[in-house]
Amino acid sequence: MRVLLRRYGFAVAYLAGFVAAELAYSLLDPDAQARLIAWASTNVANLEHEPAGPLLVSAFVAPGFFAAWPVLMGLAVFGANRALGNARTALVCLAGHVIGSLVSEGILAYRIDAGQLSAANRHITDVGPSYVVLSAVVIALACGGRLARVLAAVDLVVLVFPGQIFGGLSQLDVPAVGHLTAALTAAATALILSRRRQNGGQAPAAAGSGGYVTDAHPDQVSDRGGAGA
Repeated sequence: MRVLLRRYGFAVAYLAGFVAAELAYSLLDPDAQARLIAWASTNVANLEHEPAGPLLVSAFVAPGFFAAWPVLMGLAVFGANRALGNARTALVCLAGHVIGSLVSEGILAYRIDAGQLSAANRHITDVGPSYVVLSAVVIALACGGRLARVLAAVDLVVLVFPGQIFGGLSQLDVPAVGHLTAALTAAATALILSRRRQNGGQAPAAAGSGGYVTDAHPDQVSDRGGAGA
């Protein structure tokens, strides 16, 4: 169990938290479910008044897709977790989710203020773990091993085609803009973190006699001679 949590702590915690949240959601009556969705949505109205709660809770609420999301999470998040480790994977996924939400809703707010859209769009429903999952897909594709990349590629195909996560991008629809922003944010953040880890791992060798220094964590993305994910 300790080995599992050390290697996949973030993935296990997020998957367990999502399943628990969905089970709790299913026990609520329809009115309570509607109130929860309205409060958890990362829409313009909520982000202007209480951003922290919706930004956190929205990643654990996905009404109508309970059976699909745990599978999609498993395909991507575990591979990403093994590639970058717990803290880095959590940071990249959080950055993708938060920045994806803020950018997409920020563009929506500008369009409402400019008169391009009605004020009713301030209260749209915007919940779900897709920004987190897409961020994990990007990590796994960029930093994971062969199996992690294959599973992440399957995940991406499901999200892009049946899921239509980029549908409406040319019209600046909120989900499409958010997903693109989350993917770009995850790619940039993962690149920065992996390079910093590589530079940190090379420093002792440069300071010494130039001999090879064995990496203590051969499953991490920065390994040169390790087995990889």
